[in-house]
Amino acid sequence: MPMNYAKTALLLAAMTAIFVALGALIGGQAGLVIAFFIALVMNAVSLWKSDSIVLRMFNAQEVSETSAPELYSMVRDLARNADLPMPRVYIMNNPQPNAFATGRSPSHAAVCASTGLLETLNKDEIAGVLAHELAHVKNRDTLTMAVAATIGGAVSMVAQYMQFGMLFGGNRGNDRGALGAIGTLAAIVLAPMAAGLVQMAISRSREYQADRLGAMICGKPLWLASALRKIDSSARRIPNDQAEAIPAAAHMFIINPLNGHGVDNLFSTHPNVVNRIAALEALAREMGATGMETSGRSSRPGEVWIGGQNYTKPPNPWG
Repeated sequence: MPMNYAKTALLLAAMTAIFVALGALIGGQAGLVIAFFIALVMNAVSLWKSDSIVLRMFNAQEVSETSAPELYSMVRDLARNADLPMPRVYIMNNPQPNAFATGRSPSHAAVCASTGLLETLNKDEIAGVLAHELAHVKNRDTLTMAVAATIGGAVSMVAQYMQFGMLFGGNRGNDRGALGAIGTLAAIVLAPMAAGLVQMAISRSREYQADRLGAMICGKPLWLASALRKIDSSARRIPNDQAEAIPAAAHMFIINPLNGHGVDNLFSTHPNVVNRIAALEALAREMGATGMETSGRSSRPGEVWIGGQNYTKPPNPWG
């Protein structure tokens, strides 16, 4: 836990430095001071409200045991397996199969699945994905990832502001940043790239760790392997308009929602899906050899056994 807090502090420092540098380019010394104080406020807000901000970014709607009984029950049983408090459960209306978790701590966590995920995957695969997201909660990754999304989004917005300023002459004759038009243009290109590299640095190893722990939580590594294969294939074919509008949050999803864009792949926040699947298949063999993997509980497609309950996929499982 202390190591994760240290990583979050380093992330805040790096993102703050990028934001303050942009402020200096826009307004010189005065801009630097203003950006610094804005960054302090953003850091405080992102630490305490990052989950709400991220959920609003994607227009996620909270569901209950009444409105989505099977999904809610599945999350509850997986959370029990992971020895976690029951998180809030959300659904976002998006055709691309994907999911993410957020929250500053396990007691303030939320998991969110897209409608595309619930419609495309069978129950085994959905359980694998939700277990992966709960692994992020258990590892306390969610605070770091939400903070990165919040401040990374702010950096992108400032870069866009600078771009519009150049296009419409807003910076004409303004040398307060001491670098002029060339420096401003460089900042427009490099600032979001730097923020993306910071996000990439914090995200890739966490995905492997969450894959492994998620497989332990649901007891079936191949459920998650199958889900990753389907989600990755769909992400290349089905655009995610919400993620395209907010690329700073792409690292939060189980699969990069921008996989269909070649430029984004150059700075992917996620490890290669083929490698993730291979690691899960190796874990399945390891667990099978030691008798750790649950067996004989889900032989039919669309059926999953979690926490003593058997879920059979009806024609329209999510209402």
